[in-house]
Amino acid sequence: MDGVEDLGSTAAVGEPDGMQRLWVPHRMVYVADQHQPDHHDCPFCEAPARSDADALIVARGETAYVLLNLFPYNSGHLLVCPYRHVSMYDEATPEEVAEIAALTQTAMRVAREVLGCHGFNIGMNQGQIAGAGVAAHLHQHIVPRWESDANFFPIIAQTKALPQLLGDVRESLAAAWPHP
Repeated sequence: MDGVEDLGSTAAVGEPDGMQRLWVPHRMVYVADQHQPDHHDCPFCEAPARSDADALIVARGETAYVLLNLFPYNSGHLLVCPYRHVSMYDEATPEEVAEIAALTQTAMRVAREVLGCHGFNIGMNQGQIAGAGVAAHLHQHIVPRWESDANFFPIIAQTKALPQLLGDVRESLAAAWPHP
């Protein structure tokens, strides 16, 4: 398999531990970037001005929208963001909170239908200290899960094999998204 290295067959120092390493150097762009954007360079403020395909937007609402995570934990990892640049959940208006919740429910239904997932991890990291990659703009994670996936160890190890391209996942989810 491309990108998988058997440490027993290399000149690596130490004893082989039986684990394979899937090298994903493209993630270094994300891992190495310690920059926290503000409202001037916020990717979640910029995304709605781009085309849905270009910005990986799956659905747009009145006060919030849904897009694929550019650095997903699993295939189909979605984010629900308000259009307005606010950082904390308690700063969101009642209308934004209601739409984030409704879009999350729809995203779960669509992901179950399209991706065949068995469960979800849903949550918000509030503030940089809590692990928010973009702390300045509120966003909720919806991470599809399957009975046979590898749980959250890959997140800790910063490695995950993703079986589908982001553009393909966006197209299938957007096509299945219900239209009013």
